[in-house]
Amino acid sequence: MSGSPASPSSPTEIFKALGDPIRWEIVRQMAAVDELACSTLEDTLPVSKPTISYHTKILTQAGLVDVRKDGRNYYYTLRRNVLHDLMDDVWALAPTPRPVREGRIGHESGAAKRRRTAKQRLASATTETTDREGVLLTW
Repeated sequence: MSGSPASPSSPTEIFKALGDPIRWEIVRQMAAVDELACSTLEDTLPVSKPTISYHTKILTQAGLVDVRKDGRNYYYTLRRNVLHDLMDDVWALAPTPRPVREGRIGHESGAAKRRRTAKQRLASATTETTDREGVLLTW
């Protein structure tokens, strides 16, 4: 299964792949780690092994996931760059100012912001106000 990674599909194919609740949960779990073992999905998802295989195959065909086989075990890696490119395509449809920090466009979702602890938010706010770092907004 390893080898050359699948090229990213069109945005519509990627959205189709992300549109299923089980596949969305798989992507969410992959986003939390660098590499996700298939055995983890077997423990955390309410579906059978063949169903997990079916869903990961769709995600791989859409270009969202790379698969590595080590012996009898499969490991999945989320291709974050594909999601970033997809977000850029969506932003192009309805451009609004986006923050650029440290040379990168900010892609943090509302859910990610909510997950940060109060301590992290306070530290971030303190750093932003004491450093007086400028934020560039792009269209």
